[in-house]
Amino acid sequence: MPSRAKGRPAPKPAASLSHVDAKGAARMVDVSGKPETIREAVARGSLSLSREGFEAVARNRVLKGDVLTVAKIAGIQAAKGTASLIPLCHPIPLDHVEVTATLDEATRRIEIEARTRTRSSTGVEMEALIAVTVAGLTAYDMVKAVDRTAVLSEVRLVSKSGGRSGAFRRAGEKR
Repeated sequence: MPSRAKGRPAPKPAASLSHVDAKGAARMVDVSGKPETIREAVARGSLSLSREGFEAVARNRVLKGDVLTVAKIAGIQAAKGTASLIPLCHPIPLDHVEVTATLDEATRRIEIEARTRTRSSTGVEMEALIAVTVAGLTAYDMVKAVDRTAVLSEVRLVSKSGGRSGAFRRAGEKR
C-alpha cells in the first residue's frame, strides 16, 4: 500500500481517470482488448534565449556543437524511450518520429515541433511531448554556458488523431 503524508486524505477515485483504479491507486491501463489503429500526434514548445544566446545558436558558435541538429536527434531518441521515462506509459512501436527545431529571430526563440505516428492500441501523444521536452532541454544544456536565462516553455499537445477518443486539435494553433 502506498504511503500517505500524515493527515492527508486518500484521493477519491475519478471515473474519468483511466490510470486510477477503483481504490484510487495508480495503475497501467490494460489496452490488450483495443484494436490497433494508426495514431498520430503533434506537440510543440519553445526555448527563449537572450540576444547573445540566440546569436550563438544562429551562427553555430556554441562550443558544444550544432544546437539545432543535436536537439532534433535527442528528441527522436527520447520519443523512442518514452515508456522508460513515464511509469504508466505503454511501450509502443513508433513508425515515424520527426522533430524540427527552427529559429524565430523576432522572438529570439527556438521553436520545437515533434510529429509521431504508430499503429497501436494506445496513443502516441506522450512520445511527441517527450520529444519536444528533451529536444528543448538538450538545446538548453548546449547553450547554458552562453545563456543561463534560457527558458523552455509552452510545451503542449497541438493535435492527435486515431483511437476511440477521436481527433483533437488545440484552438489557435497553426498547422
